[in-house]
Amino acid sequence: MLPKQKNTSQLGFYSSFEEQLSHDHSLYKLAHEINWQTFDDAFSKHYSTRMGKPAKPIRLMVSLLILKQLRNLSDESIVEHWSENVYYQYFSGEIYFAPKLPCVPTELVEFRKRIGTEGVELIFKESIRVNGKDAEDDHLSGDTTIQEKNITYPTDDKLYKKIIHECRTIADEEGIELRRSYTHTIRKLSIIQRLKKNKNGAKKARQASKKIKTIAGVLVRELHRKLPADRLNYYSQDLQLFEKVLAQQKSDSNKTYSLHEPHVKCYTKGKDHKKFEFGSKVSILVTQTTGVIVGALNFNSTEHDSKTLEAAVEQYERLTDRKAKSIFVDRGYRGASQIKETKINAPKPDKNITKQKRKRHGRRAAIEPVIGHLKQDYRMNRNFLKGIIGDEINVLLSAAAMNFKRRINLWRTEANLCWKLIYQILLNAYWNLFAPKIKYTF
Repeated sequence: MLPKQKNTSQLGFYSSFEEQLSHDHSLYKLAHEINWQTFDDAFSKHYSTRMGKPAKPIRLMVSLLILKQLRNLSDESIVEHWSENVYYQYFSGEIYFAPKLPCVPTELVEFRKRIGTEGVELIFKESIRVNGKDAEDDHLSGDTTIQEKNITYPTDDKLYKKIIHECRTIADEEGIELRRSYTHTIRKLSIIQRLKKNKNGAKKARQASKKIKTIAGVLVRELHRKLPADRLNYYSQDLQLFEKVLAQQKSDSNKTYSLHEPHVKCYTKGKDHKKFEFGSKVSILVTQTTGVIVGALNFNSTEHDSKTLEAAVEQYERLTDRKAKSIFVDRGYRGASQIKETKINAPKPDKNITKQKRKRHGRRAAIEPVIGHLKQDYRMNRNFLKGIIGDEINVLLSAAAMNFKRRINLWRTEANLCWKLIYQILLNAYWNLFAPKIKYTF
């Protein structure tokens, strides 16, 4: 149910944030730049108007999502910091200081599910609008990167042991007595695997791994036999996943690398320090001259980079209502030359290349530090949100946070330039007035 609107005209015994806070603070300015009514109009359809407990204000929840990515915090941390930071509270629409938690951290999870990918994309669209004319460049740079998922490095032994653990859990919940639990056996086999680098230990470790796989298969088949028909249907997806993991071979495609995130893919980008990355592919589009992120799209597939361009161009046109003239990419996009009205420029031997085009190819490299900042500073290095929807939401929120941060940095730069200009004017005035009167004697 939607909450009631607050009466902002009512005066209190204490001074409001408008009187207390600095109007030059970045979050104070950003609060007035963002069109919060857009989110109220778009997200109100997800709430009931008749029954239920009044929900938290939409602006509060949207601002918490933005601040979470902007400050690189978890759901638990941003809720705690909000209760201590007056600028966070003013950014969220509060009038007076509220010494309490704004919501339970899990409410952020439910809000992300409520608005979905479309709602988060609206936040990203607003971050592009806030940057004004800087986001209106028709020449873009494009690249792909990998958003790693929050999973352990996958090995067959880890997956088999997790299957054994899950089978025991299901048996306990359903009151099924297993013929054997294999608890002590697994413990002994794990010790043998840990000593595989000892003399003659490699052969014993391989035998132990094979036996662990056999035990996992035994438990899965026993659950198939002993579960009632209705409960077997309830656990059918889990059991099918276990059987797929047990049946997959080293050379198979579309392998499963995690039981709780089965959609995760394996990517090889040719990095010396990280041969394999497990997660999803992300396509990023950045304006060439200003560096505003105008496209951020997630792909849970291993398709070629050139195949991601069509969807990326479509997202750019949907968010900005503009058509890109050209996109400059690296050699990994080789194959596509034009998508709709947009030319795709990949570097290739060309004796007649113009100076401007050569410069734009060189400018394309500026997207690399953008991707680096997205990963290190805006929570795209390791995605903690669950499922495919979590991958899409995290990418969009990271890109939106970096766009907002860019606008904040511009305000700081403009303020510094203003003070430098004032200092220079005063310095020139001083020398014009007093410098002629100063006589130097040697």
